[in-house]
Amino acid sequence: MTLLSLALKSAWSRKGSLLLAMFSITISVVLLLGVDTLRKETKNSFLNTLSQTDLIVGARSGPVNLLLYSVFHIGNATNNIDYQTYLTLQKMPDVAWAVPLSLGDSHRGFRVIGTLPSFYQHYRYGEEQPLAFQKGQAFSDLYDVVLGAKVAQKYGYRLGDRIVLSHGLSSGRLAPQHNDKPFTVSGILAPTGTPVDNSLQVSLDAIEAIHIDWRGGMQSPLKISADRARKLIVEPEAITAVLVGLKNKLTTFKMQRRLNEFKDEPLLAILPGSTLASLWQIMAPFERGLLAIASMVLLAGLVGMLITLLSTLKERQHEIAVLRAIGIHGYDVLLLFAFEALFILILGTLFGIVLLYGGLAWLAPYLAEHYGLFIQLPWPDTQQWLFIGLAWLLGVLISLIPGIMAYRTSLTKGLSR
Repeated sequence: MTLLSLALKSAWSRKGSLLLAMFSITISVVLLLGVDTLRKETKNSFLNTLSQTDLIVGARSGPVNLLLYSVFHIGNATNNIDYQTYLTLQKMPDVAWAVPLSLGDSHRGFRVIGTLPSFYQHYRYGEEQPLAFQKGQAFSDLYDVVLGAKVAQKYGYRLGDRIVLSHGLSSGRLAPQHNDKPFTVSGILAPTGTPVDNSLQVSLDAIEAIHIDWRGGMQSPLKISADRARKLIVEPEAITAVLVGLKNKLTTFKMQRRLNEFKDEPLLAILPGSTLASLWQIMAPFERGLLAIASMVLLAGLVGMLITLLSTLKERQHEIAVLRAIGIHGYDVLLLFAFEALFILILGTLFGIVLLYGGLAWLAPYLAEHYGLFIQLPWPDTQQWLFIGLAWLLGVLISLIPGIMAYRTSLTKGLSR
Protein backbone atom coordinates (compact mmCIF):
# COMPACT_ATOMS: atom_id res chain seq x y z
CA MET A 1 0.00 0.00 0.00
CA THR A 2 1.45 3.35 -0.97
CA LEU A 3 1.61 6.32 1.36
CA LEU A 4 -0.93 8.14 -0.77
CA SER A 5 -3.56 5.42 -0.52
CA LEU A 6 -2.72 4.97 3.18
CA ALA A 7 -3.28 8.69 3.73
CA LEU A 8 -6.61 8.51 1.87
CA LYS A 9 -7.85 5.60 3.96
CA SER A 10 -6.65 7.23 7.16
CA ALA A 11 -8.42 10.46 6.25
CA TRP A 12 -11.61 8.59 5.35
CA SER A 13 -11.64 6.99 8.82
CA ARG A 14 -11.83 10.53 10.29
CA LYS A 15 -13.98 12.05 7.57
CA GLY A 16 -16.27 13.85 10.00
CA SER A 17 -13.53 16.00 11.52
CA LEU A 18 -11.79 16.55 8.21
CA LEU A 19 -15.00 17.65 6.52
CA LEU A 20 -15.20 20.46 9.06
CA ALA A 21 -11.63 21.47 8.23
CA MET A 22 -12.45 21.36 4.52
CA PHE A 23 -15.54 23.49 5.11
CA SER A 24 -13.35 26.04 6.90
CA ILE A 25 -10.99 26.17 3.91
CA THR A 26 -13.95 26.41 1.49
CA ILE A 27 -15.35 29.46 3.27
CA SER A 28 -11.90 31.04 3.43
CA VAL A 29 -11.36 30.55 -0.32
CA VAL A 30 -14.82 31.95 -1.10
CA LEU A 31 -14.08 35.06 0.94
CA LEU A 32 -10.54 35.54 -0.37
CA LEU A 33 -11.38 35.09 -4.06
CA GLY A 34 -14.78 36.75 -3.65
CA VAL A 35 -13.37 39.92 -2.14
CA ASP A 36 -10.58 40.01 -4.71
CA THR A 37 -12.99 39.40 -7.63
CA LEU A 38 -15.49 42.00 -6.44
CA ARG A 39 -12.65 44.46 -5.87
CA LYS A 40 -11.43 44.02 -9.44
CA GLU A 41 -14.92 44.03 -10.97
CA THR A 42 -15.85 47.13 -8.96
CA LYS A 43 -12.76 48.83 -10.30
CA ASN A 44 -13.65 47.79 -13.85
CA SER A 45 -17.24 49.03 -13.44
CA PHE A 46 -16.00 52.32 -12.01
CA LEU A 47 -13.54 52.79 -14.85
CA ASN A 48 -16.31 51.92 -17.33
CA THR A 49 -18.84 54.43 -15.98
CA LEU A 50 -18.23 56.29 -19.19
CA SER A 51 -16.87 54.64 -22.31
CA GLN A 52 -16.34 55.63 -25.92
CA THR A 53 -16.05 59.29 -24.87
CA ASP A 54 -12.60 60.54 -25.81
CA LEU A 55 -12.61 63.88 -24.04
CA ILE A 56 -14.61 65.81 -21.47
CA VAL A 57 -14.36 69.55 -21.87
CA GLY A 58 -15.29 72.11 -19.24
CA ALA A 59 -14.16 75.36 -17.70
CA ARG A 60 -10.61 75.37 -16.44
CA SER A 61 -10.47 73.88 -12.92
CA GLY A 62 -9.06 70.48 -11.92
CA PRO A 63 -9.36 67.20 -13.86
CA VAL A 64 -10.94 65.30 -10.98
CA ASN A 65 -13.36 68.14 -10.24
CA LEU A 66 -14.45 68.27 -13.88
CA LEU A 67 -14.93 64.51 -13.92
CA LEU A 68 -16.90 64.52 -10.66
CA TYR A 69 -19.44 67.13 -11.62
CA SER A 70 -19.83 66.22 -15.30
CA VAL A 71 -20.01 62.41 -14.97
CA PHE A 72 -20.84 61.67 -11.33
CA HIS A 73 -22.84 64.87 -10.71
CA ILE A 74 -20.91 65.49 -7.51
CA GLY A 75 -20.11 69.08 -6.63
CA ASN A 76 -20.50 72.06 -8.90
CA ALA A 77 -18.65 73.59 -11.79
CA THR A 78 -16.42 76.51 -10.90
CA ASN A 79 -17.51 78.17 -14.12
CA ASN A 80 -19.49 77.53 -17.30
CA ILE A 81 -18.27 77.56 -20.86
CA ASP A 82 -19.72 79.73 -23.57
CA TYR A 83 -22.25 78.06 -25.87
CA GLN A 84 -20.48 79.55 -28.88
CA THR A 85 -17.37 77.68 -27.77
CA TYR A 86 -19.40 74.47 -27.90
CA LEU A 87 -20.51 75.32 -31.45
CA THR A 88 -16.89 75.98 -32.44
CA LEU A 89 -15.78 72.74 -30.83
CA GLN A 90 -18.52 70.81 -32.60
CA LYS A 91 -17.32 72.04 -35.99
CA MET A 92 -13.66 71.11 -35.50
CA PRO A 93 -12.49 68.67 -38.21
CA ASP A 94 -11.36 65.97 -35.76
CA VAL A 95 -14.60 65.96 -33.76
CA ALA A 96 -17.09 63.21 -34.62
CA TRP A 97 -19.72 64.27 -32.10
CA ALA A 98 -20.07 66.63 -29.13
CA VAL A 99 -22.86 66.42 -26.57
CA PRO A 100 -23.39 69.47 -24.32
CA LEU A 101 -24.35 69.11 -20.66
CA SER A 102 -26.04 71.81 -18.63
CA LEU A 103 -26.26 71.14 -14.90
CA GLY A 104 -27.69 73.21 -12.10
CA ASP A 105 -31.30 72.29 -11.39
CA SER A 106 -32.71 69.31 -9.58
CA HIS A 107 -35.82 67.35 -8.73
CA ARG A 108 -36.28 66.08 -5.17
CA GLY A 109 -32.52 65.73 -4.75
CA PHE A 110 -31.80 64.23 -8.18
CA ARG A 111 -29.77 66.14 -10.73
CA VAL A 112 -31.34 67.51 -13.89
CA ILE A 113 -29.21 67.37 -17.05
CA GLY A 114 -29.96 69.73 -19.89
CA THR A 115 -28.69 68.16 -23.09
CA LEU A 116 -29.59 67.16 -26.65
CA PRO A 117 -31.29 63.97 -27.90
CA SER A 118 -27.87 62.90 -29.22
CA PHE A 119 -27.00 62.19 -25.56
CA TYR A 120 -28.87 58.87 -25.88
CA GLN A 121 -27.06 58.07 -29.10
CA HIS A 122 -23.50 58.66 -27.94
CA TYR A 123 -23.42 58.00 -24.18
CA ARG A 124 -21.83 54.61 -23.53
CA TYR A 125 -21.04 52.78 -20.30
CA GLY A 126 -19.63 49.39 -19.28
CA GLU A 127 -18.62 47.36 -22.31
CA GLU A 128 -19.71 50.07 -24.79
CA GLN A 129 -23.36 49.58 -23.80
CA PRO A 130 -25.75 52.28 -25.01
CA LEU A 131 -28.56 53.77 -22.96
CA ALA A 132 -31.85 51.95 -23.45
CA PHE A 133 -35.39 53.04 -22.76
CA GLN A 134 -37.38 50.86 -20.40
CA LYS A 135 -40.50 52.80 -21.34
CA GLY A 136 -41.29 55.69 -23.64
CA GLN A 137 -38.80 57.67 -25.64
CA ALA A 138 -36.41 60.62 -25.59
CA PHE A 139 -37.73 64.12 -24.99
CA SER A 140 -39.21 65.76 -28.09
CA ASP A 141 -41.48 68.46 -26.67
CA LEU A 142 -40.01 71.44 -24.83
CA TYR A 143 -41.51 70.29 -21.53
CA ASP A 144 -40.69 66.58 -21.84
CA VAL A 145 -38.43 64.93 -19.29
CA VAL A 146 -36.68 61.53 -19.29
CA LEU A 147 -36.12 59.83 -15.94
CA GLY A 148 -33.23 57.68 -14.81
CA ALA A 149 -34.21 54.24 -13.51
CA LYS A 150 -33.75 55.04 -9.80
CA VAL A 151 -35.64 58.31 -10.03
CA ALA A 152 -38.65 56.53 -11.53
CA GLN A 153 -38.38 53.64 -9.09
CA LYS A 154 -38.07 55.78 -5.96
CA TYR A 155 -41.12 57.93 -6.63
CA GLY A 156 -43.14 55.48 -8.74
CA TYR A 157 -43.28 57.79 -11.74
CA ARG A 158 -44.93 56.56 -14.93
CA LEU A 159 -45.17 57.88 -18.45
CA GLY A 160 -47.39 60.95 -18.66
CA ASP A 161 -46.83 61.99 -15.02
CA ARG A 162 -46.19 65.67 -14.52
CA ILE A 163 -43.30 66.80 -12.34
CA VAL A 164 -41.85 70.14 -11.29
CA LEU A 165 -38.13 70.93 -11.25
CA SER A 166 -36.42 72.83 -8.44
CA HIS A 167 -34.16 75.78 -9.07
CA GLY A 168 -30.67 74.81 -7.97
CA LEU A 169 -29.77 71.72 -5.98
CA SER A 170 -31.79 72.34 -2.83
CA SER A 171 -34.41 69.65 -2.22
CA GLY A 172 -36.23 71.13 0.78
CA ARG A 173 -39.78 72.38 0.79
CA LEU A 174 -38.58 75.98 0.75
CA ALA A 175 -36.45 75.39 -2.36
CA PRO A 176 -37.54 77.63 -5.25
CA GLN A 177 -39.65 75.69 -7.72
CA HIS A 178 -40.42 76.08 -11.40
CA ASN A 179 -44.08 75.47 -10.64
CA ASP A 180 -45.38 77.42 -13.61
CA LYS A 181 -43.56 75.19 -16.09
CA PRO A 182 -44.21 71.52 -15.20
CA PHE A 183 -42.69 68.72 -17.23
CA THR A 184 -44.29 65.55 -18.59
CA VAL A 185 -42.48 62.22 -18.29
CA SER A 186 -41.84 61.03 -21.87
CA GLY A 187 -39.40 58.22 -21.16
CA ILE A 188 -37.83 56.09 -18.42
CA LEU A 189 -34.35 54.67 -18.93
CA ALA A 190 -33.39 51.09 -18.17
CA PRO A 191 -31.02 50.66 -15.20
CA THR A 192 -27.37 51.19 -16.01
CA GLY A 193 -25.69 51.20 -12.61
CA THR A 194 -24.18 54.58 -13.50
CA PRO A 195 -24.97 58.13 -12.29
CA VAL A 196 -27.44 58.36 -15.21
CA ASP A 197 -29.84 56.29 -13.09
CA ASN A 198 -29.96 59.14 -10.59
CA SER A 199 -30.61 61.90 -13.08
CA LEU A 200 -33.37 63.47 -15.16
CA GLN A 201 -32.73 64.72 -18.68
CA VAL A 202 -34.43 67.62 -20.41
CA SER A 203 -33.53 69.61 -23.49
CA LEU A 204 -31.18 72.59 -23.43
CA ASP A 205 -34.12 74.69 -24.63
CA ALA A 206 -36.13 73.55 -21.62
CA ILE A 207 -33.37 74.81 -19.31
CA GLU A 208 -33.60 78.18 -21.05
CA ALA A 209 -37.40 78.19 -20.91
CA ILE A 210 -37.72 77.60 -17.17
CA HIS A 211 -35.14 80.32 -16.44
CA ILE A 212 -36.45 82.87 -18.92
CA ASP A 213 -38.09 84.94 -16.16
CA TRP A 214 -35.51 84.25 -13.42
CA ARG A 215 -32.82 86.68 -12.39
CA GLY A 216 -30.25 86.26 -9.63
CA GLY A 217 -31.76 82.98 -8.43
CA MET A 218 -35.25 84.48 -7.98
CA GLN A 219 -38.26 84.54 -10.26
CA SER A 220 -39.02 87.95 -11.69
CA PRO A 221 -42.40 89.53 -10.81
CA LEU A 222 -43.02 89.66 -14.56
CA LYS A 223 -43.81 86.00 -14.88
CA ILE A 224 -43.79 84.43 -18.31
CA SER A 225 -46.18 81.56 -18.91
CA ALA A 226 -45.06 78.18 -20.23
CA ASP A 227 -46.70 78.76 -23.62
CA ARG A 228 -45.23 82.24 -23.90
CA ALA A 229 -41.79 80.89 -23.04
CA ARG A 230 -41.98 78.55 -26.04
CA LYS A 231 -41.97 81.56 -28.33
CA LEU A 232 -39.32 83.52 -26.47
CA ILE A 233 -36.59 80.98 -25.87
CA VAL A 234 -33.27 81.80 -27.45
CA GLU A 235 -30.01 80.00 -27.92
CA PRO A 236 -28.33 79.09 -24.60
CA GLU A 237 -25.57 81.39 -23.44
CA ALA A 238 -23.57 78.88 -21.45
CA ILE A 239 -23.32 75.18 -20.71
CA THR A 240 -21.49 73.21 -18.04
CA ALA A 241 -19.45 70.65 -19.98
CA VAL A 242 -19.19 68.78 -23.28
CA LEU A 243 -18.69 65.09 -23.97
CA VAL A 244 -16.59 64.69 -27.09
CA GLY A 245 -16.03 61.76 -29.43
CA LEU A 246 -13.25 61.96 -32.02
CA LYS A 247 -13.09 60.57 -35.53
CA ASN A 248 -9.62 59.16 -34.92
CA LYS A 249 -8.39 58.09 -31.47
CA LEU A 250 -4.84 58.94 -32.51
CA THR A 251 -5.73 62.62 -32.47
CA THR A 252 -6.87 62.55 -28.84
CA PHE A 253 -3.77 64.14 -27.33
CA LYS A 254 -3.54 66.70 -30.13
CA MET A 255 -7.16 67.72 -29.52
CA GLN A 256 -6.63 67.79 -25.77
CA ARG A 257 -3.65 70.11 -26.16
CA ARG A 258 -5.52 72.26 -28.67
CA LEU A 259 -8.50 72.69 -26.33
CA ASN A 260 -6.33 73.34 -23.29
CA GLU A 261 -4.70 76.16 -25.29
CA PHE A 262 -8.02 77.46 -26.61
CA LYS A 263 -7.63 81.24 -27.00
CA ASP A 264 -11.25 82.43 -26.80
CA GLU A 265 -11.75 81.22 -23.22
CA PRO A 266 -9.89 79.05 -20.70
CA LEU A 267 -10.90 75.41 -21.19
CA LEU A 268 -9.87 72.12 -19.66
CA ALA A 269 -10.02 68.91 -21.68
CA ILE A 270 -9.51 65.64 -19.85
CA LEU A 271 -9.25 62.00 -20.87
CA PRO A 272 -12.02 60.21 -18.93
CA GLY A 273 -10.16 56.90 -18.67
CA SER A 274 -6.94 58.26 -17.20
CA THR A 275 -8.79 60.65 -14.88
CA LEU A 276 -11.02 57.81 -13.65
CA ALA A 277 -7.88 55.77 -12.99
CA SER A 278 -6.36 58.68 -11.04
CA LEU A 279 -9.56 59.02 -9.03
CA TRP A 280 -9.55 55.31 -8.28
CA GLN A 281 -6.07 55.64 -6.79
CA ILE A 282 -7.72 57.41 -3.87
CA MET A 283 -9.40 54.10 -3.12
CA ALA A 284 -6.08 52.19 -3.08
CA PRO A 285 -5.79 52.05 0.76
CA PHE A 286 -9.35 50.75 0.97
CA GLU A 287 -8.50 48.09 -1.63
CA ARG A 288 -5.46 46.97 0.32
CA GLY A 289 -7.52 46.88 3.50
CA LEU A 290 -10.09 44.55 1.91
CA LEU A 291 -7.34 42.28 0.64
CA ALA A 292 -5.69 42.21 4.07
CA ILE A 293 -9.01 41.23 5.70
CA ALA A 294 -9.56 38.45 3.14
CA SER A 295 -6.00 37.19 3.73
CA MET A 296 -6.62 37.12 7.48
CA VAL A 297 -9.78 35.09 6.88
CA LEU A 298 -7.75 32.57 4.87
CA LEU A 299 -5.17 32.43 7.65
CA ALA A 300 -7.99 31.78 10.13
CA GLY A 301 -9.14 28.92 7.90
CA LEU A 302 -5.65 27.39 7.94
CA VAL A 303 -5.51 27.73 11.72
CA GLY A 304 -8.88 25.99 11.86
CA MET A 305 -7.43 23.13 9.81
CA LEU A 306 -4.44 22.95 12.17
CA ILE A 307 -6.74 22.77 15.18
CA THR A 308 -8.68 19.94 13.53
CA LEU A 309 -5.49 17.98 12.82
CA LEU A 310 -4.28 18.53 16.38
CA SER A 311 -7.63 17.48 17.82
CA THR A 312 -7.45 14.18 15.95
CA LEU A 313 -3.81 13.59 16.89
CA LYS A 314 -4.70 11.67 20.04
CA GLU A 315 -6.94 9.35 18.01
CA ARG A 316 -4.05 8.70 15.63
CA GLN A 317 -1.36 7.88 18.21
CA HIS A 318 -2.09 4.18 18.01
CA GLU A 319 -2.19 4.27 14.21
CA ILE A 320 1.15 6.08 14.01
CA ALA A 321 2.73 3.76 16.56
CA VAL A 322 1.66 0.70 14.55
CA LEU A 323 3.08 2.18 11.36
CA ARG A 324 6.38 2.89 13.09
CA ALA A 325 6.43 -0.60 14.56
CA ILE A 326 6.19 -2.15 11.09
CA GLY A 327 9.14 -0.05 9.96
CA ILE A 328 7.73 3.10 8.44
CA HIS A 329 10.24 5.93 8.56
CA GLY A 330 9.74 9.16 10.47
CA TYR A 331 9.54 11.38 7.37
CA ASP A 332 6.81 9.09 6.01
CA VAL A 333 4.76 10.06 9.03
CA LEU A 334 5.25 13.70 8.11
CA LEU A 335 4.23 12.92 4.52
CA LEU A 336 1.03 11.30 5.76
CA PHE A 337 0.04 14.52 7.49
CA ALA A 338 1.16 16.61 4.50
CA PHE A 339 -0.96 14.49 2.10
CA GLU A 340 -3.91 14.77 4.43
CA ALA A 341 -3.58 18.57 4.60
CA LEU A 342 -3.18 18.73 0.83
CA PHE A 343 -6.40 16.74 0.33
CA ILE A 344 -8.24 19.15 2.57
CA LEU A 345 -6.76 22.18 0.81
CA ILE A 346 -7.41 20.93 -2.73
CA LEU A 347 -10.97 19.82 -2.06
CA GLY A 348 -11.70 22.94 -0.01
CA THR A 349 -10.36 25.14 -2.82
CA LEU A 350 -12.34 23.32 -5.52
CA PHE A 351 -15.58 23.53 -3.52
CA GLY A 352 -14.80 27.16 -2.72
CA ILE A 353 -14.34 28.06 -6.41
CA VAL A 354 -17.54 26.24 -7.41
CA LEU A 355 -19.47 27.92 -4.59
CA LEU A 356 -18.04 31.35 -5.41
CA TYR A 357 -18.72 31.24 -9.13
CA GLY A 358 -22.15 29.73 -8.66
CA GLY A 359 -23.00 32.51 -6.21
CA LEU A 360 -21.62 35.24 -8.45
CA ALA A 361 -23.52 33.89 -11.48
CA TRP A 362 -26.70 33.96 -9.40
CA LEU A 363 -26.04 37.46 -8.05
CA ALA A 364 -24.70 38.99 -11.27
CA PRO A 365 -28.05 40.34 -12.59
CA TYR A 366 -28.91 41.83 -9.19
CA LEU A 367 -25.47 43.44 -8.81
CA ALA A 368 -25.66 44.88 -12.33
CA GLU A 369 -29.14 46.34 -11.83
CA HIS A 370 -28.76 47.76 -8.32
CA TYR A 371 -25.05 48.47 -7.94
CA GLY A 372 -23.74 48.79 -11.49
CA LEU A 373 -21.32 45.91 -10.98
CA PHE A 374 -21.00 43.96 -14.20
CA ILE A 375 -19.48 40.68 -13.09
CA GLN A 376 -17.73 38.95 -15.95
CA LEU A 377 -16.95 35.74 -13.97
CA PRO A 378 -13.35 35.51 -15.13
CA TRP A 379 -11.37 32.38 -14.33
CA PRO A 380 -9.01 33.02 -11.37
CA ASP A 381 -6.12 35.10 -12.63
CA THR A 382 -2.42 34.62 -12.00
CA GLN A 383 -2.49 36.67 -8.81
CA GLN A 384 -5.37 34.63 -7.39
CA TRP A 385 -3.68 31.33 -8.28
CA LEU A 386 -0.60 32.68 -6.52
CA PHE A 387 -2.72 33.32 -3.41
CA ILE A 388 -4.07 29.79 -3.61
CA GLY A 389 -0.58 28.33 -4.12
CA LEU A 390 0.76 30.21 -1.12
CA ALA A 391 -2.20 29.03 0.94
CA TRP A 392 -1.52 25.41 -0.03
CA LEU A 393 2.18 25.77 0.80
CA LEU A 394 1.38 27.36 4.14
CA GLY A 395 -1.24 24.69 4.86
CA VAL A 396 1.22 21.88 4.16
CA LEU A 397 3.84 23.53 6.37
CA ILE A 398 1.30 23.94 9.15
CA SER A 399 0.38 20.25 8.86
CA LEU A 400 3.96 19.36 9.76
CA ILE A 401 3.35 20.59 13.32
CA PRO A 402 1.00 17.71 14.23
CA GLY A 403 3.21 15.47 12.07
CA ILE A 404 6.28 16.25 14.16
CA MET A 405 4.26 15.84 17.35
CA ALA A 406 3.08 12.43 16.12
CA TYR A 407 6.61 11.47 15.15
CA ARG A 408 7.83 12.24 18.63
CA THR A 409 5.10 10.19 20.23
CA SER A 410 6.72 7.27 21.86
CA LEU A 411 6.21 3.91 20.23
CA THR A 412 5.54 2.31 23.60
CA LYS A 413 2.96 4.88 24.56
CA GLY A 414 1.18 4.48 21.26
CA LEU A 415 1.09 0.67 21.34
CA SER A 416 0.06 0.59 24.97
CA ARG A 417 -3.31 2.26 24.17
